[in-house]
Amino acid sequence: MQEPLLGAEGPGYDTFPEEPPPAPGGRAPVRTLQNKKVFLATFAAVLGNFSFGYALVYTSPVIPALEHASDPDLRLTKSQASWFGSVFTLGAAAGGLSAMVLNDLLGRKLSIMLSAVPSAAGYALMAGAHGFWMLLLGRMLTGFAGGLTAACIPVYVSEISPPRVRGALGATPQLMAVFGSLSLYALGLRLPWRWLAVAGEVPVLVMILLLSFMPNSPRFLLSRGRDEEALQALAWLRGPQADIRWEFEQIQDNVQRQSSRVSWAEARDPQVYRPIVIALLMRFLQQLTGITPILVYLQPIFARTAVLLPPEDDAAIVGAVRLFSVLIAALAMDLAGRKVLLFVSASIMFAANLTLGLYIHLGPRPLTPNGTMGLESTPLGDTEQPLASPTSYLTLVPLLATMFFIMGYAMGWGPITWLLMSEILPLRARGVASGLCVVASWLTAFALTKSFLPVVNTFGLQVPFFFFAAVCLTNLVFTGCCVPETKGRSLEQIESFFRTRRRSFLP
Repeated sequence: MQEPLLGAEGPGYDTFPEEPPPAPGGRAPVRTLQNKKVFLATFAAVLGNFSFGYALVYTSPVIPALEHASDPDLRLTKSQASWFGSVFTLGAAAGGLSAMVLNDLLGRKLSIMLSAVPSAAGYALMAGAHGFWMLLLGRMLTGFAGGLTAACIPVYVSEISPPRVRGALGATPQLMAVFGSLSLYALGLRLPWRWLAVAGEVPVLVMILLLSFMPNSPRFLLSRGRDEEALQALAWLRGPQADIRWEFEQIQDNVQRQSSRVSWAEARDPQVYRPIVIALLMRFLQQLTGITPILVYLQPIFARTAVLLPPEDDAAIVGAVRLFSVLIAALAMDLAGRKVLLFVSASIMFAANLTLGLYIHLGPRPLTPNGTMGLESTPLGDTEQPLASPTSYLTLVPLLATMFFIMGYAMGWGPITWLLMSEILPLRARGVASGLCVVASWLTAFALTKSFLPVVNTFGLQVPFFFFAAVCLTNLVFTGCCVPETKGRSLEQIESFFRTRRRSFLP
């Protein structure tokens, strides 16, 4: 069976108490309620995730509008719509690639702030677009900014957070991304597509303003030899009443042991490559659940199936469920642990994907075909399906199944994969490895998003959902065999665990 992090023995393992020793000067050790400033720093950073979530689903209400645009230069064909939906992921992969350098070169905070430049430029291009190329370029630039923040923000939040609340704070990037998506769905009911792009500029500007007053990661500052600045940053994050000497010494000791970058020879060491491989596979499997194509084409999917409510209302409802589910994950992550939520998450997603696939394959067809996004092709065997009654409660199945899928994803495989990536990666390789994880994640997302419509048009809308269900079963096995439990452990304790070369551990 698996070994716990605390109490593990071995020549390379440092067993630290969960609480620091009492301070001789009488000041209290670090407590959750004394760390109010760390929440402000976290909020400032995760505004970048809000913009990322907003930009990711921008196509959901915009593509249907552009398919019927009066301007022929902006009217989208099926092929153009497919590229407009998927090119965001290519930009995100490029952003993750740049993060492999910028994360360690500029630091976590400055890298997040730098993402505001392509983000603002991308929204401006889409807001003033007069041709398809401006839409594509704007979409790619916002994707680049999203990929950069996806690699930098979880690392920044993880490195400034105390162990007691790192799970909750580690869920905030996903929470803000979900809130950004929900905001887009809600605004999409009221605003025209150009004004949706204008509205996307607001969180970018607020993020830049707030982050200007926030400290950099103490771990990054120590790795650059800026010890005094690191001590000041940690003191600001922990509050004036906290005794930070114990925590500062542990971070300093860990940084000194990892004062140089990982060489290719050292990368073959299990304590280095094991956490990197686990993080990479988690990001790969997360995308294979189908989350990105489902979010990007959410309204068109509802339009293609027999649903009781209008597709745009269904999309907004799903966005609200996603936000609620991430809130549950944020509250439960430091109580139930990471692995329990991953198991629950994969099980719910499996049931939802299987249900949606069976409904599309065997259930009723919509009364009127919808041409949105090229999903109008009749699935195999569709001629045998009965027509849906407008008031049939059976037509609630797509909405309910999608709600459960989003709920399952948002409770586990959404926020926890980002959190674990920032927790288990070794400090010496954290900047490069987090960028590599983002690159792998978004290249997978691009492949899925770009191939989604051709697969649907060739084999039917049910086929992708059967594939996603099979991936969710794989995720269950992977979680049980490979994923460590990191609840309540400091980043230094987690690194010490991987140095023991034990196969696995239990909470």
